[in-house]
Amino acid sequence: MLARTVHRLPEGPHWRYEPKWDGYRAIAERGGDVRITSRSGRRLDPAFPDVAAAVEAALPEGTAVDGEIVRWSHEGRLDFAGLQRRGHSKAQRAQRLARTEPCHYIVFDLLRIDGAELASSSLDERRARLEELMRTASGPGLMLGWQTSAPDVARQWFDQMWRVGVEGLVAKDGRGRYLPGRREWLKYKRRVTTEAIVGGVIGEPAGPRELIVGRRDSQTGALRVVGRTGELDSGRRREVGELLRPSAGDHPWPPRLPSRWGPVREYVRVVPELVVEIAPDAATVSGRWRHVVGFVRPRSDLAPGDVPTDLAIEG
Repeated sequence: MLARTVHRLPEGPHWRYEPKWDGYRAIAERGGDVRITSRSGRRLDPAFPDVAAAVEAALPEGTAVDGEIVRWSHEGRLDFAGLQRRGHSKAQRAQRLARTEPCHYIVFDLLRIDGAELASSSLDERRARLEELMRTASGPGLMLGWQTSAPDVARQWFDQMWRVGVEGLVAKDGRGRYLPGRREWLKYKRRVTTEAIVGGVIGEPAGPRELIVGRRDSQTGALRVVGRTGELDSGRRREVGELLRPSAGDHPWPPRLPSRWGPVREYVRVVPELVVEIAPDAATVSGRWRHVVGFVRPRSDLAPGDVPTDLAIEG
């Protein structure tokens, strides 16, 4: 299940509201062992052994849940940069970081229990069974996500929880089934963001000043240049530079961009594999964003195939 952006919080007797946690969306399956996978199908349990251990200790075999892996900073805020650091770690470092920078798994949906699939059940039924399960299953590293049916409570969360890094709210129809890949949930965010693929940079790939971003054409599948970011600060340059690889020559874009791109015509091509979250405005021209787009953060938990096509905000 995925969510699409709305600009007004829906109300009615069937709507349920949850905080939109700023983390890695992940499905955890408890069989003979634990398997945790991202939206793109990437295995996350090797990078998050503490979360895998919490799932193994708390959930019975034959269970599958949906949730969000998050990292809390020492100041009590959601720390996405720290989560990215955890997500990139290999076996030995992952074990060390699990002790020094632990993460938590916020569970908000129940997909399977005792081997029985629940996707065709309503959200309200799945939630009731999840709450029953978590009364005995919750423990260190694992928690039940908040949910309310009261719009005034949801708005209070929206107005107050941004201080700890909560992005907004997710609204779900309590009658709804679980439909993988479908954008049936609604996200109500403090700002509208989307994703793009980095195909080039201004400056050196190891420390780019600006990013040239692209989107796939929905008709041809070709990766087209659609925008560029403003100048990155020194910390962002280092963070992004560690995730970029210079192109070896085979690249979908020409060595020089068309004249309409002005001073950014001279750029360095990189392997178009890094997804970044951006904040564009509504102004477009000739299939591209007319103004520079705001850079929000790298999204190494997403694959290029997860990025919307053309200039769509949602996939």
